[in-house]
Amino acid sequence: MNIKNRAALAALLLALPSWSVMVAAAETTADTTAPYLLAGAPTFDLTVMTFREQFNTHNPALQIGEFRAIDSRSDGMNLTRAASKINETLYASTALEKGSGKIKTLQLTYLAVEGGSEKAARTVALSYMAALLREFEPALTASQSNARVADLLAKGKGSRFFQQSWGALRYVVADNGDKGLTFAIEPVKLALSEP
Repeated sequence: MNIKNRAALAALLLALPSWSVMVAAAETTADTTAPYLLAGAPTFDLTVMTFREQFNTHNPALQIGEFRAIDSRSDGMNLTRAASKINETLYASTALEKGSGKIKTLQLTYLAVEGGSEKAARTVALSYMAALLREFEPALTASQSNARVADLLAKGKGSRFFQQSWGALRYVVADNGDKGLTFAIEPVKLALSEP
C-alpha cells in the first residue's frame, strides 16, 4: 500500500467513531452525532465473529479475514472498533458494543486507486458492498442488491454523509472523493406507532 492510501485509510478509520463533522454538514438539526453513537442506539443481534463466518459461507469468492481491534482508548467511546484488510484498496470495519460484542455498524471502505487497476478494484468493492447488503436483506437477488448499492452510491455521490433507511436498516454513504468511499449498514431502532 502506498503512503497516500495509508494516510487516507488512517483518516477514514479514525473517523469511524464519529461522523459529527459530516453529519453537521449534511443536517441542519442540532444533533451532530453519528446515529450509532447515540445513547440507546441499537445493535444487530450478531457478533463480528458470527457475521464473518456467515458472510464467508454465503460468499466463497468474497472472503473477509479476521477483524483486528483498533486502539480506541483515547476516544472515550463505549465501543470497540475493529478492522479487516480485504485487499490493498478495500477494508471492512465495525464498531462493537463493549461487553456484548454486538455490532453497531458494519462498514466497507474503498480507497480509490489511479491508473488501469481502478475499474477492477471498484468492481470488487461494489461486489463486497452488494454481498454485505444481502447479508441483511437475504430476500434480494444479486442484481437487486447491486442495483440498490448503485442507487445508494449515486445518491451519496460527493456527499460526506448520506443516509437512507429501509425498514430496520440504515444505509450510510460517506464519499470523500479521491480519498475513499465508505458504505455502512446499521440497525435502526423501530418504534411502535401510536394508535
